Amino acid sequence: MTPLSAQAWLEKIRALPLHRKVRIMNVCGGHERTITLSGLRHALPSDIELIPGPGCPVCVCPEEDVYEAIQLARKKNVIVCAFGDMLRVPVNAPKGDIRSLEQARAAGADVRPVASPAEVVQIACDNPRRAVVFFAAGFETTMAPVAAMLAQGTPDNLFLLLSGRLTWPAVAMLLAGGRPGFDALIAPGHVSTIMGPEEWRFVADKHRIPAAIGGFTPETLLAAIYSTLRQIGEGECFLDNCYPEVVLPGGNSGAQRYIAETMHVTDAMWRGIDMIPASGFALKEHLLEKDARRRFSSRSDTTRKRMGEMPPGCDCAKVVLGRIYPNACKLYGRACTPRTPVGPCMVSDEGACRIWWAGGARTETETV
Repeated sequence: MTPLSAQAWLEKIRALPLHRKVRIMNVCGGHERTITLSGLRHALPSDIELIPGPGCPVCVCPEEDVYEAIQLARKKNVIVCAFGDMLRVPVNAPKGDIRSLEQARAAGADVRPVASPAEVVQIACDNPRRAVVFFAAGFETTMAPVAAMLAQGTPDNLFLLLSGRLTWPAVAMLLAGGRPGFDALIAPGHVSTIMGPEEWRFVADKHRIPAAIGGFTPETLLAAIYSTLRQIGEGECFLDNCYPEVVLPGGNSGAQRYIAETMHVTDAMWRGIDMIPASGFALKEHLLEKDARRRFSSRSDTTRKRMGEMPPGCDCAKVVLGRIYPNACKLYGRACTPRTPVGPCMVSDEGACRIWWAGGARTETETV
């Protein structure tokens, strides 16, 4: 069967009888990037509203973890490695203090952006007399290769500052509040590839909200949008896998095995949001010697003003939770731009603010 084109999916969507406004949240930052940069919001009927959700790991990484990474980077004989987006995430520090890993690097700290755990292992092997700290922040798709690295063995001088998060608990938190602010959900394709589509069934089964797993092209996202709209129109609620070429039942058993061998799930802080139960990854007991917080003792400072919060005036937490659109934040495009980011949502390529800016959104909008 020949896959439908984006135009064909749009025609099918336009043919559906919509009797009310429908609000669809997409969980993944990759989805938001495709939606915005391909102009899907403008192509869809006006009664369909697409809401960016909590799909940016950089945006929700605890402020105190970024602060700790900065302090470790400033320590003599330590190399800190982090995925590129993390270098520009600002912390709440007094004016004149170092506020990001990028600034720490400019001040002489050895901070190295990496694209994969394999690069970190190589850096540790090349620098056997120095401690290498891997600031590993990300969702399940990132934690899987980090777990594989740990399971396969690492150099003695490599340590982890782990800040991994699971995606589904954030959606569960929104749904548990009783007024989630959306009528349907587009679940993340890459996370489902690793963890399996089954963990998203709770959206339809428990909360009676249509859900579909989408890929990262306009065609697969439109297929997922069509599925949820058709479910609403027919009074049905189920999880539809609209990315079957990649997302398979049960997910990636090898990746799941590595995660289970090296990490356990724990309650975790999300920046500006609070603690979300069972939403974080922590090293298992036999790997605690690899924990940078233990190896160097925690270098966090719990007395800091606004510790753990978003910067003053920043509405990134509301953006992440789908409560406002990015350009409804008073700082958007004024104090906060990609060149001078105030909040983490303007830093990452998966942050809704950065994506909207790249898509040309400059004017203010109302609250979602």
